[in-house]
Amino acid sequence: MLIKRKSIELAESSRRPASAPAAKPKAARKPKFAPVTLSEQDGVRFLHFGTEWVQGAMRIRKPDWPELEYAQQMMAWMLFIEQPRTIAQLGLGAATLTKFCYRQFPQALVTAVELNPAVIAICGSMFKLPSDDEHLQVLEMDALDFVLDEANHGAFDVLQCDLYDATARGPVLDTPEFYQACNACLAGDGVMTVNLFGDHPSFKKNIKAMRFAFEQVICLPEVHEGNVVALCFRNKPDLDPERLAARAAQIVAATKLPAKSWVKGLQAAIADQR
Repeated sequence: MLIKRKSIELAESSRRPASAPAAKPKAARKPKFAPVTLSEQDGVRFLHFGTEWVQGAMRIRKPDWPELEYAQQMMAWMLFIEQPRTIAQLGLGAATLTKFCYRQFPQALVTAVELNPAVIAICGSMFKLPSDDEHLQVLEMDALDFVLDEANHGAFDVLQCDLYDATARGPVLDTPEFYQACNACLAGDGVMTVNLFGDHPSFKKNIKAMRFAFEQVICLPEVHEGNVVALCFRNKPDLDPERLAARAAQIVAATKLPAKSWVKGLQAAIADQR
């Protein structure tokens, strides 16, 4: 199925590594990364970490469009936040969500956090990630250090979390303490979306940790790739059906994202929780 694969193990990022918060000194981490590889099929370029597990995708003729269904669902926070001022992406992947947010919300500050410098480099060279400017910053650092940094607490309207390693079967950060720190980074009625695997033992562990940390957690239906996107709310969300339907129609008209299906998924999940 994979047509073309290309190793870029030696790629380096031009961005400077961000420093860990000085208030929480710890032993320096020396991460070892799997090779970053590419494949292409039917006009879509895929990112891998040395295996066939897909870490991100880009349709070459539509580089800013979220190609995978789960990536589209990661934008479901738009049902609750219309004009975000600050958005943080934990785990860059193929820069799909970072690029979409950067284009769709030109007045917002979009921050992406990625530990692997080769991923940052390949996103710039092969996945059309723009250079940093006043509305975009890509930080080379550990997502855990980022959310623990008190300077980031209360700083973001939206968090998007997609943290996977080469095994790609469960988030690499999944503790109640991690999700509490994510909640602390949200402002006001902030929302976090998290990419999970529904058929993996890590799923229940993550959901339990999220429900410990957040006011409410709702999962959208599993997509055909096996991904499940969880929406984590800092405060109780407005789930009025008429409001959600009207907002979904606005999103479809403005972006062509399948927001009406998100509403159906949310309503089904809420009914199951009762």
